[in-house]
Amino acid sequence: MREWEKYIRKVKPYVPGEQPDKADMIKLNTNECPYPPAPEVVELTKSFDTDHLRLYPDPDAKALVNELADYYHVKPEQVFVGVGSDDVLGMAFLTFFNSEKPILFPNITYSFYPVWADLFHISYETPELDDNYCIKNEDYYKENGGVIFPNPNAPTGVFKPLSEVKDILDHNQDSIVIVDEAYVDFGAESALTLLDQYENLLVVQTFSKSRAMAGMRIGFAIGSEKLIKAMNDVKFSYNSYTMNQYTLKVGVAAIKDDAYFKEITGKIVNTREAAKKRLTELGFTFPDSYTNFIFATHKTKSAKEIFMKLRERNIFVRYFSNPLIDNSLRITIGTDEEMEQLFAALEEILNDK
Repeated sequence: MREWEKYIRKVKPYVPGEQPDKADMIKLNTNECPYPPAPEVVELTKSFDTDHLRLYPDPDAKALVNELADYYHVKPEQVFVGVGSDDVLGMAFLTFFNSEKPILFPNITYSFYPVWADLFHISYETPELDDNYCIKNEDYYKENGGVIFPNPNAPTGVFKPLSEVKDILDHNQDSIVIVDEAYVDFGAESALTLLDQYENLLVVQTFSKSRAMAGMRIGFAIGSEKLIKAMNDVKFSYNSYTMNQYTLKVGVAAIKDDAYFKEITGKIVNTREAAKKRLTELGFTFPDSYTNFIFATHKTKSAKEIFMKLRERNIFVRYFSNPLIDNSLRITIGTDEEMEQLFAALEEILNDK
């Protein structure tokens, strides 16, 4: 090893879902929305003034921040935006988790959490979920340097009622509690209603799932003015221009079309509920999902075998090699037509002795 190699930071990186590019594929592996973005967003892609590209974007992202603040009935000073919720969450880790005490998050959760913790040299502990993939509240009563958990959880889809979220907040008045709500728009209740009661609560959401804009990378956090100011101070110490001109414009357009947002999330919820019935008939079990995916296990066929045989048919779902969950598949909810093709393929695979 050369001398300079000793000083290169070495981390085990996050591994995102596969992004195949095949003709006639059915892509149900990365929880993207199967429908297009709002019509005004589509129109903006055709008419964007490219002369703006030579200019720096607004570093405060005021247009998007103000639109989000108006939509969620908070002050602009309570809103932080970033390049997808991953950027927002990473900035939150960097800003708030600086205690010598370990932070807490579940052992089955969004797999980026331990990556950020390792990258930023943050110690952490991962309390186990119970047999139903639920957080055990009492595991979060002990002294800690911060708490973070997705609600609904990823990759399980389990939703924690707000009364239980409130209980965790009540037992963590001396640390920051982050609720990661990437999937909240598919039938769960947001912790945003608790913001007035807890100055130490930060709620993070994204445009990637329910607003059909994963490719644009827009995420945001809402919290007390004190928390948001701290995040902005860190952001401006690192990268002032995180949001580009085009993304800011389409982000505003997406928020304005609330009717379309509710239309497509409603479609996904209806398809999800129908999929639960079909998967049950096929011999799958799963936690009740409040997301745009189902975390399913078959009673006789292994998840890996089903995963590989679906791939042979150009149908992509998500398989995790983590031994805690390596017999489950995370199946994104697609259109009704895509789900019918999935069920037909599953019937073939399951009947193949």
